[in-house]
Amino acid sequence: MHEKTLVSGLLLMASSAMAADDRLLIKHGYVMTMNAQNQVYPDADILIEDRRIVAIGEALPASGAHVIDARGGYVLPGFVDAHNHLWVTTMRGQFRNAQGKFFPVSNKLGQKMQPGDIETAMYTGALELLNSGVTTTGDFFDNIQGPAWGDAGYQALKHAGIRAIMYYGGPDKTTHHPIDLTHLRQLAQRQDSLVSLGLAWRLPRNLNDAQNWQMRDAELKLARELRLPIQVHVSGDHDAMFNALIEHHILASDMAVIHATDATPRQLEAAQAAGASVVITPVSEQRVGYGLTRIDHFAAVQHFGLGLDGNALAGSGDMFATLRLAALTFSGATRDETLPDPMQLLRSATHGGAEALGLQAITGSLEPGKRADIQIIRPDTLAMSGFGGGDPAALLVYSAQPENVDTVLVEGRIVKQGGKLSGVDMQQVMQRAQQSAREVVARAVE
Repeated sequence: MHEKTLVSGLLLMASSAMAADDRLLIKHGYVMTMNAQNQVYPDADILIEDRRIVAIGEALPASGAHVIDARGGYVLPGFVDAHNHLWVTTMRGQFRNAQGKFFPVSNKLGQKMQPGDIETAMYTGALELLNSGVTTTGDFFDNIQGPAWGDAGYQALKHAGIRAIMYYGGPDKTTHHPIDLTHLRQLAQRQDSLVSLGLAWRLPRNLNDAQNWQMRDAELKLARELRLPIQVHVSGDHDAMFNALIEHHILASDMAVIHATDATPRQLEAAQAAGASVVITPVSEQRVGYGLTRIDHFAAVQHFGLGLDGNALAGSGDMFATLRLAALTFSGATRDETLPDPMQLLRSATHGGAEALGLQAITGSLEPGKRADIQIIRPDTLAMSGFGGGDPAALLVYSAQPENVDTVLVEGRIVKQGGKLSGVDMQQVMQRAQQSAREVVARAVE
């Protein structure tokens, strides 16, 4: 089958399976709201109408509703992956440390990706996130070589059925090439309930390059004119980069600073004062050698989220693994196992991520009025066996795995149930991912 036909067919199958019921009732779940009070209901129902949560409580009446029995399961908001690069999904296993460092390998392979490869990578990556309980992603798309590449990524996110902000970037990481602002404006004007646009912004590589600053300033100006959220990496020469954000008065409530592993207290105070967010990605930061990512280092920042930074770079789209590493690095570095707070970690991966993306009004916690972005985790595997009761937060942080995610809803649509993604032919998806990955590698060695 022709590549375009195959990919379009996969997307059509997934989208056709996501019609939402008018009324849904999740019954008898252990509901962990992740709201401001971290309210927990050991045995409660959630009533969903018109894709929103309308009530949480015991024995809710809901005649005619489609019922999901959550008995024995933990009901949480879907995870919010506050920073990712889904276009690298089909590069899994190519980053071989001394034999192949992430940045040179991903840059080389990225240059050889065609729009169909982008669509495959981002669609596959988004499905992996949904399968793992992630209902929202902030995708920093920094391999847009032309409008067709940008359109392919947008369509992949849309048809996967994930809630996403697609942060529109340039064709590479050099910062020498401008972002296609005309196409960014066109995509930003599209109306979609799940996928919206942001700016994947980069500081000039040479912070003294006035001409490059002029180009970067034009990008910021348009993003702020369109009221788009902005993400910016602070890594590499992190101290100078963070100071540049401060000195040029760029930090604001529409901006999320990514990584900033060794940010100073003064820099973090500046981010907090400006209302900016900080997003850390512990697995990737430690993999590429940025340093040990300690969650306590960012305690002064109110808007703080967790991200995966690329399913392939992190190894998998697994927020549970990110939570575990964050907890273990904290306790290991401080030599105190009592310091990590499992409930607070879960909140960072849900409500905290939503705040970092500016989406806290619609997702990130289970509250009446918010969109029904929900996961149900069932402890019916050996990895979660042997739990005698009590607060399950530590059980979820230290023991749960993607295979324990039984059901996932995005805006009231059931996208996973009974442990399987709805309407997705996984064999076809994986075959296409393998084919695209092999073709891109072959092009890169020609």
